[in-house]
Amino acid sequence: MPAPGLVVGGMVGLQCGAALTTSLYPVVGPAGVVTLRLAIAAVVLIALWRPGLRWDRGTWGVVVASGTLLAGHHLSYYEAVDRIPLGAATTVEFAGPFLIALVGSRRVTDLLWACAAALGVVLLSYSGTDLSPAGLAFAALAGCCWAGYILVGKRLAESVPDGRGLALAVAWGALLSFPYGVAQAGFRLLDPSVLAPAAAVAVLSSVLPYSFQLEALRRLTPRVFGVLTSLEPAVGALVGLLFLGQHLALLQWLGIAAVALASIGASRGSSERRQRQASTDATESPSTAGKTDP
Repeated sequence: MPAPGLVVGGMVGLQCGAALTTSLYPVVGPAGVVTLRLAIAAVVLIALWRPGLRWDRGTWGVVVASGTLLAGHHLSYYEAVDRIPLGAATTVEFAGPFLIALVGSRRVTDLLWACAAALGVVLLSYSGTDLSPAGLAFAALAGCCWAGYILVGKRLAESVPDGRGLALAVAWGALLSFPYGVAQAGFRLLDPSVLAPAAAVAVLSSVLPYSFQLEALRRLTPRVFGVLTSLEPAVGALVGLLFLGQHLALLQWLGIAAVALASIGASRGSSERRQRQASTDATESPSTAGKTDP
C-alpha cells in the first residue's frame, strides 16, 4: 500500500475507534478507556511480534519516549473527546502535526499547502456552540504529544525494522496509563460487557493504525507525514457525523475540502520530488561495468 494510503487508513481506524469509545465513557471514563485500549493492544502486538529485551540504551530510550508520548496523547485526547465534539477535538489536536509541517518546510509550495491546511482547520473548527475550555486544553495537549510522537516515531521506525519496538512502546504506554485507569474505573475495567468493545477499540485505534503509521514513517519525512495527517480533522468530522450524529455547517464542509486538497497536494509534491531525486541519482552515478584498471 502506498504510504499516503497507510496514513489515511490509520486515521480512519483511530477515528472509528474514538467514536466507539463514547459508549464506554459512562462506565469506565476516558482514562479507563485508554488503559483498556493500550493494554489489549500491547497483548496483541507482543503476541504478534514477540519482542525480546536485549536492546541497546539508545533504542530503549526511543521506545520509552514513544510509549510515554502515546500514553500522554491518549489520555489527553480522550479527555477532550469526552468534553467537546469529535471533529473539534481532532481539529485542535492537528495543531501539533501542522507545526511540524510548517517548521520543516523549505519550499514555497510546501508553505502554501500548509497554509491551505491551516485555513481548512480554521473553517472546520467553526460551530454555533461554545466549546469547553478544558476540552480545548486537553485537545491542545494531545496535539503536542502527537507532534512529539511523529518525531520520535520516525526514529523508532528507523531503529527497529519491524513491529517489535512498537509492541514495547505500547506496553510501556499501557503501564503508564494503568494508575489513571484504575483510579477512574476500578474493578469495572474487568466487566465482560466492557472488555468486548474495548478489544474492538484496541484493534481499530491502536494495533492497525500504529502499525500502518510506523510503516508510513519509514517511507516519509516527518514534514510530509504531518501534512498528510491534516486529513484527520476531516475524517473525525465525517465519523462524528455518520456515527454520532454531529452535523456540520457549510463552512465546516469547505474546511474539509481545503484540508483534503492540501493533503493531496503535499503528498503528490513529495512523490514527484522523490522521483526526480531518484532519476538524478541514477543519472549522476558513474557506471563501472566493463571497466578494468590500467
